[in-house]
Order: sequence, then C-alpha cells, then structure tokens
Amino acid sequence: MSGLRALEIRHLRCFLAIADEGNVTRAAARLRLTQPAVSRTLAALESALGVRLVDRSTHHLELTAEGRAFRGRAVAAVAAFEDALDAGRAAHRPLRVGHAWSAAGPYTTPLLRRWRETYPEVPLELLRIDDRTAGLTRGLVDAALLRGPVRVAGLVTEFLYEEARVAALPSDDPLAGRTELTLADLSDRTIALNTVSGSTALDLWPPEIRPTSTIPVANTDDWLAAIAATCAIGITTTATADMHPHTSVTYVPLPEAPPLPVTLTWRPAATHPSLRALITLIHEVIDTH
Repeated sequence: MSGLRALEIRHLRCFLAIADEGNVTRAAARLRLTQPAVSRTLAALESALGVRLVDRSTHHLELTAEGRAFRGRAVAAVAAFEDALDAGRAAHRPLRVGHAWSAAGPYTTPLLRRWRETYPEVPLELLRIDDRTAGLTRGLVDAALLRGPVRVAGLVTEFLYEEARVAALPSDDPLAGRTELTLADLSDRTIALNTVSGSTALDLWPPEIRPTSTIPVANTDDWLAAIAATCAIGITTTATADMHPHTSVTYVPLPEAPPLPVTLTWRPAATHPSLRALITLIHEVIDTH
C-alpha cells in the first residue's frame, strides 16, 4: 500500500503517453522529459502496482493484458483530475474540440458558423493535435473528432457519419488520371503511413496483395509532402481531399475499401456545460448539408 501512496498523477500521464505513442522516445518528447526519466517513472508505476504494464520485448512497445486493462482506468483517473480542476472555470472558457486531421471535413465551416450564431457567448475552438485521441486522453480538449475505431477504453463515442476512402497520388502518376482505383492497383507501391494519428494500416489490404514498402510519417503535412515528392502514395478519406487540396497531389476514389466512421468522442466525466449543445448541433449540421 505504501508504494501506491507514492504514486502521483504524473505516473499515469507517463504511462498514457507511452501507451499512445508505442515508443518511449516519442513519449518522452511529448512529455518534455528525458527518455531515462520516462523509463524510471514507468518502472516505478509497475513496481507500485505489482504488475507489468508494458511488454518491452519488441522494438515497438506493446501493452500487456494488464496494461490494456489499466489504460482505461488511467484515462478515467486523469480525466477526473483534469475535470475537477476545470469545473469552476468550465462555464467561462471556450469549448475545445480536438482533431488529428481534417476536423469535421465538409461540415467544419457550417458547424463553426452555426455555433457562432447560436452560442456567441461560448467560443468553439478546433485544435489539431497529432495523437490517437487528438489530445483527449491528455486533458487538452473537451471532445475530439476521431476517425476509425476508438480503441481507448473509458471514452464515450457518438457516431456522426462515414467517409469514403480515396487514394492520394502524385498528380503526374500514371494512375492519377483514373476515375477510380482498387487496392490491388496500389499493392506494389510504397505507402505513406501516418503512424501517430493516421487511420490507414497495411491490414487494409488482403494478405496476398499487401504492400511491402512503407514510409512512416507523423502528421498530415509530412504525409502530403511525401506524396507530392513522389516518394509514396497514400490512402485517406474524402475529408482530406476537401480540407487539404494540393497542387501536386490527386485524390482518386477507392470504392472497394471500407468507409471510415467519424465520431465525436469525450470523457465520461467531461464537465463543460456546452458539450451536449455541441452534440446536438453537429447532428443538425450533418442532417442539413
């Protein structure tokens, strides 16, 4: 019990950063700590709990079964801490909504305009934060617009809509002039994969035609740059084509690939009084556009 009493909120933040990043070095950069400090903090947490949370046997860190179970509880604990600190200020500050890329796609501008018209006393801030939950598990935002399955336990999700997939190619690529493409058309290409906040992985392809060459990138800007420079091609959704047009990149429909769900996600203990109004308004905007 004495070991548990020595634990602080920083231990949970450290563990969640490692869980989100899958890498101690990236977690350290995110926390603005040294790599040895992060490793020591994780070791202290595991020692106090008496369980191993992270499997270090591979280059890419993986959570153990105990780590996956603890992650949900850690998210809830950090969220409760943040919300307790924030409760007295919530009515007087902006409603912060995170996104890793493309916000709400074509609904972004009408949503912001409708919000400003309807709730002028509460600023709505869209914040691009490059991690899997767009800052939600770090307490940086009140809610997040996320694409793809939400794999972090302890969060509440509201399905909004689906986006069709498209291939992103250099505009002078021979395939860029096609009206649509298949996954097989791209199986021999180098794929740019956003390993920090992206929604595409190699398991999108069947095993027999899965690409073998990839370039890891950390955000949408680097992803676009790699494609424009003819270093790779990418897979994304129609929202990227709408929100990130590029003179050297062409987006081609990929109808056989499954669409990607878009959700509004928040912590169960979220305290901002305007969150429910946002949920209602975003559905109204989607229904009318």
